[in-house]
Parts: sequence; structure tokens; C-alpha cells
Amino acid sequence: MDEIDDKRKAGKIGGARRAEVLAPDRRAEIARKAAAARWDKVYAAIHKGNFEKEFGIAIECYVLNDPHKTAVVSQRGMGQAIGFSRRGSRLTVFANSKTMDGYIGRELREKLEHPLVFQPPGAAAASPLSASARAHGYDAAVLIDLCRAILAARADGKLSRGRYDRMVEQANIIIGASAKLGIRDLVYALAGYSPTTDEVIAAFKLYVQQEAREYEKEFPDQLYAEWYRLYQLPKPQKNKPWKFKHLTVEHVYQPLAKSNGKILQLTQALRAASNDRGKRLHQFLSEVGVKALRTQLGQTLGIAQVSDTAEQYEANIRRAFGGQGDLFK
Repeated sequence: MDEIDDKRKAGKIGGARRAEVLAPDRRAEIARKAAAARWDKVYAAIHKGNFEKEFGIAIECYVLNDPHKTAVVSQRGMGQAIGFSRRGSRLTVFANSKTMDGYIGRELREKLEHPLVFQPPGAAAASPLSASARAHGYDAAVLIDLCRAILAARADGKLSRGRYDRMVEQANIIIGASAKLGIRDLVYALAGYSPTTDEVIAAFKLYVQQEAREYEKEFPDQLYAEWYRLYQLPKPQKNKPWKFKHLTVEHVYQPLAKSNGKILQLTQALRAASNDRGKRLHQFLSEVGVKALRTQLGQTLGIAQVSDTAEQYEANIRRAFGGQGDLFK
């Protein structure tokens, strides 16, 4: 009788408010029954893949043979995607934490607490109820909803700086890259073009790299520390000394690959064309340019570390990279 009364009450108010009417224990029971009901329609995975070869992280993914051809990310992989360790499952603990209270909605929380159950490839011959024939995962779209929740929590100051920086960075990259790939593939579909598997992977890798460039820190703190020491500059409370701008241009960008400033000119032009003056120059470098930058930074840092004075440092810079002007004034 209790269950019938609950259903009648919920039906009068509407499905959208059902969770607000039912007691927590009843909601949990209904969720368990819904999960159990899925055993009646355990779909098989018709394709399986892994992010490891292309993206360096061992996250398994599948496509199910359900009517929607659901794209699935493994249960453990979902946590890894936002920065959790492969060991253990901290995703549900994080989703149910006080920190995320109010950001993980009821629908998303239920999806995280009750993953999809399906048959992995090669297990079709086994009984769907046997442990060896079961796999657990989430609709890939859950990852986007989770990333949005993370970014909303950070925007409200709930995810502290430092501890959650990597997670927030991952969320931004995933959402940005996925949005770019999604709109590209929508245009392809409307235009009647079907991209190959390699094209889709290559495009997503490119978008991930573009998004990641927003968060990469190319200039090492050690180099700044050496410049403070050599030029005996006081550390301001905010930002860095104006002289560092000149040092960066003259000692890092100008000598890059002995290009006489061509790489600097190119990156400056790209930044000007993007209408985003707030971006750092290194964010506009190509992959080749990034490698050259890292080599240059390593050489500059090494020269600074073996120099005792600013005069000696600049002499060593001139010896290594040619005349760059006298900045010691």
C-alpha cells in the first residue's frame, strides 16, 4: 500500500518533483529496482576502444547495441578523466561530498551512483547474470555534465585553489575540446561529409592541445628566481617586474632557433589577429615552436645558474646566442 500511495502522490505533482515527495529511503529503493530492471535488457558492447594509445591514459570506452548506440566510458575511466587515480573509485565519494552539494544535480547523481551494466565484447555467449559477462560504465555525456558541475563549483569558490586546479583544468579542456569537435562534426553531417576514424581522433587531439595551451606553464619559476638574483630586483606583491618582459623577449624569444626574431614576430601577429591580448605569447606557438621554446628556456636557465652577476650572465647570453643588446642598465 505504501508504494501505491507514493506513486499516486508523485503522479499528481509530476515526475519532475517526484524525488522531492518521496522519502530518501524510498528513492534509494526505487533506484535499486530500476538498476535491477536493467538486467532484463543488458545490452552488449559492439565496439571497444581505449584512450591510451592516442591520449596516454588507459580509459576504456564502448559503443552499445542499444537503439541509441550509446557511447560509454568505463566506470573507473570516468574518474581518471577528471584527474583521479586509477586505483580505487573516488568519483562517487567526490560527487556526494559537501563540496559538490548543490552542483551535482539529482539526475546526474543517480547516474553516477547507478552505472550502466552491459556485456563487454566477447562475453555474449556467457549468461548475462554472470560476473564475467558484466561491465560497468557511464554514458559519455555524463562526463560533460560532471565537468560543468566542477566548473560551476570552482566559479562559486567551492573548489579551493591548488588542490583542485588539475581537476578544473581537465574539466575546461574536456568541455572546450568536445564542443569544438561537436560543432565540427555537426557541420560535416549537415554538409554530407563522413569523417574517418583517424580524422575524428586527430581533430580531438588538436582541440585538446589547443585547450591545454591555455593552462600550460612554459616558463619555469627557477628562471625567474635566477633573474631576481642576478639583477637584484625586489619581488613585487603582484605580477612580475617590468624588466622581465625585456629579458623574456631579448633572451628567450629573439634567439629562438637563431631566427632573428621571426618566431617572436609570428606569435605576436597571431595574438594580434586573435583579438585576445590577454593570452601569453607561448600559447600561439605551434608544436614545433613549443619544442624550440622549451629548449631555449633550458639553455637560458642553465646560463643563469652558472652566472654570478648580471654582467657575467649577459656576457654568457651574448656568447651563446649572439648580440642581443645590453639590458644591464
